[in-house]
Amino acid sequence: MKIVNIPFVKYQGTGNDFIIIDQRETKHIQKDETEKISFLCNRKFGIGADGLMLIESSSSFSFEMVYFNADGKESSMCGNGGRCIAHFAAQLGIFQGETTFLAIDGEHEVVVRGEEVSLKMCDVNELNFIEENVFTLFTGSPHYVKKSEQIPGDVKEEGKKIRYSEPFFSEGINVNFLVFDKKNNVAEVATYERGVEDETLSCGTGVTAAALVCNRLTGCSSPVAIHTKGGNLKVSFLVKGNGYSDVWLTGPATFVFSGSIGYEEK
Repeated sequence: MKIVNIPFVKYQGTGNDFIIIDQRETKHIQKDETEKISFLCNRKFGIGADGLMLIESSSSFSFEMVYFNADGKESSMCGNGGRCIAHFAAQLGIFQGETTFLAIDGEHEVVVRGEEVSLKMCDVNELNFIEENVFTLFTGSPHYVKKSEQIPGDVKEEGKKIRYSEPFFSEGINVNFLVFDKKNNVAEVATYERGVEDETLSCGTGVTAAALVCNRLTGCSSPVAIHTKGGNLKVSFLVKGNGYSDVWLTGPATFVFSGSIGYEEK
């Protein structure tokens, strides 16, 4: 056995926290190293985070983002993660102001203005009606959005019931609870995330999904202000037939700390 040191930075976007590792020159993490990634994300034994991201070189874009959930498995797009990794890439001098990077769901435009980062999300072609005030949709990750009068007292327990129900059990789904103040065009959102298997303080693709459901149910205008337990975000969009285009997620991306952690390789 030997100890390898892995340099990293820690970021958070409205309380959604991430480990970011620059892999353009040295490969510290392989995609199939689930146990190592899970260890790094563990809040008791590792660094602690909702997810881990790698900055990889790209021949066609400024960089490539590779995202893993806290369970160590490579996952679908993470909106807050995309904003955080773009801010760090700008700090590294990879680009200035604005650029386009590659993620698992395709290319993303991003604009960095100080700590505020705006990320262009994928187009949403349809919202699937499940029952009254409930829709599923794909905003880079799969989401279940339920609009109600109040956020559940136990988001983890209520979200878990839906995430592990049929037909979502095998692939999993992120579960969002939404309360909307139409008078002020403001939404409150709480999210249970698959892969983390817990409530997170914020979810970028989740608040994006919630804003689009707000428009579908109430006809609200763009942009929609979103309050999460970790902070405030904004989602803007254009209505395109039964779907949405030019969808942007805007909010803070904050550097927390940097360091190096030892990992015992077997």
